[in-house]
Amino acid sequence: MIAPAQEGHPLVGTWHGSWGPTAKDRHDVTLVLDWDGKKISGIINPGPDAAKFPSGSLDPSNWSVHFEADGKDSSGKPVHIVIEGKIENITNVRRTLVGTWTQGSEKGDFMLRRDN
Repeated sequence: MIAPAQEGHPLVGTWHGSWGPTAKDRHDVTLVLDWDGKKISGIINPGPDAAKFPSGSLDPSNWSVHFEADGKDSSGKPVHIVIEGKIENITNVRRTLVGTWTQGSEKGDFMLRRDN
């Protein structure tokens, strides 16, 4: 008999989606999140200009998350990033992460879907 594999922490994995101030003004984004048993860490848009955050917070009572990172804007200038969100459809393998994304002075909503 084959036992089903355990999925692990609900945030671990690669998340793809977009964020932006309006429905027409969007920025593609990828988050790669990890859980070491005590804290959440991750990378925003992996690659040469990736922004890393050493730790994030999760409130499992309502599945809300908070991440902060220092990255670069489209012109290469330093910019602070704050992500406040909530995991939706927590039991679904293709769950979503939605909320507010602030990057420098620009603020908007975001929606990311976790890859399988």
